Amino acid sequence: MLSSILLASDGSEASDRVIECAKELARLGVRRVTLAHVFHVRNVGGLYEQLKQSLLPRLEAQRRILEDAGLQVKIETPLGLPFVELERLAAEGHASAIVAGSLGASLVGDVLLGSTAYTVLQTATRPVLLIRIELTDGGDAGRRCRAVCGELCGHVLFPTDFSDTADRAFSYLEHLVRETQAEVTLLHVQDKTKIERHLRYKLEEFNRIDAERLERLKLRLEQSRPRAVHVDIPYGSPTAVILERARSNTFSLILMGSQGRGFIQEVFVGSVAHNVARHAPLPVLFVPAVR
Repeated sequence: MLSSILLASDGSEASDRVIECAKELARLGVRRVTLAHVFHVRNVGGLYEQLKQSLLPRLEAQRRILEDAGLQVKIETPLGLPFVELERLAAEGHASAIVAGSLGASLVGDVLLGSTAYTVLQTATRPVLLIRIELTDGGDAGRRCRAVCGELCGHVLFPTDFSDTADRAFSYLEHLVRETQAEVTLLHVQDKTKIERHLRYKLEEFNRIDAERLERLKLRLEQSRPRAVHVDIPYGSPTAVILERARSNTFSLILMGSQGRGFIQEVFVGSVAHNVARHAPLPVLFVPAVR
């Protein structure tokens, strides 16, 4: 299910750190990588060939790291609009997912992951894995950042609203568990803003119904032989609860649908997924709705 990925590189130090997650990507079942750097047509002008030649040594170094992890690698350096070209390359290469860091060239000027990564999340027709980049003090061999990917599938947090998109995301969770035997927490947040004013008296009933739903998912997931499966049904704000859990140092990855109930055209901006993408300190694998 995740055998082939498109990995976005902006040529920054942060991209180097994402590349160093290669072994963890291989553990997810990845076998083939398209390593892509898109030269933004707005910024390049007539310097495309010169800039391409200057960047190729860094991309070749990144290729070697990926190949050392046992991955097959193809380099692509198109000229165009980054989010359009990344989606095109992913489609042409039959990529199962798009992978990018969540800070990237913002270290030196906000090129890839200030705007492009979030635009990719809005428009992608395939899963997008954001790997969190943290700034450091530069003490580690002069590095200014690190990628958070120590054990991507150590303990996976799976938030669900029981929507069709969440069910699609669950099939990816089953795949990851089969590949890695990860520990999993199935999370459903009883949304306080929807319940508090007029439906609070039904909270006990909602908890019973949703606990049964989560138990059915747990039984289904246990067929993939996880290390353990936990069920969590808190009451509160979905965004706040997910981010609180993400900051607890308990989890290694969040896997969730990028659109839930009430799907409309501007599904991502302002949504729970948008806030998780920007603020979660963990890698997040977003699975989009079928379009």
